[in-house]
Amino acid sequence: MPETTGPLPEGPFTYEAVGATREGHCPPDFNPLHVRSRIGEGTDVFERAAHAVRTWEMHRALGVGIRASAPEAAPGVDVTVTLGGVIKAPCRVVWTVDEPRRKGWAYGTLPGHPECGEEAFVVDRTGDGTVWLTVTAFSRGAKWYARAGGAATRGLQHAYARRCGVVLRRLCDHPKE
Repeated sequence: MPETTGPLPEGPFTYEAVGATREGHCPPDFNPLHVRSRIGEGTDVFERAAHAVRTWEMHRALGVGIRASAPEAAPGVDVTVTLGGVIKAPCRVVWTVDEPRRKGWAYGTLPGHPECGEEAFVVDRTGDGTVWLTVTAFSRGAKWYARAGGAATRGLQHAYARRCGVVLRRLCDHPKE
């Protein structure tokens, strides 16, 4: 269930290439990110992983705060991710995919986000039944502290993306009863 306190984000996207993560494109002057994590095998794992990604469960299990305008990701849904209880990162879902072997979504940054760009979370099941989470993003610093962080900020983004895979694998290994 989405959190219900605090204002939801407003305003236009803070970058021009809205939707570029759908095809894995990284616009010029942005830093790319691509992390693929093996989650498990089989239809049950795929459906469980897709549900956890779609309903913000994976993000909450990471320990970040989530305030969303809807219980599931869908184009136009506004969401604010809170990191460390302090850093607010307002976003809006820009696209979703709901195919038999591929499910997920991407959100883009709104005014007030420390970064500028887009991030996608897609679960897919390959022909051999292996289930993967792919986190694809492009970003650059928007706030002074994100720009000043440089390579350290990018390292934290990669660590966060890898942690998404670890947490999603755990959620699929030990589903709620």
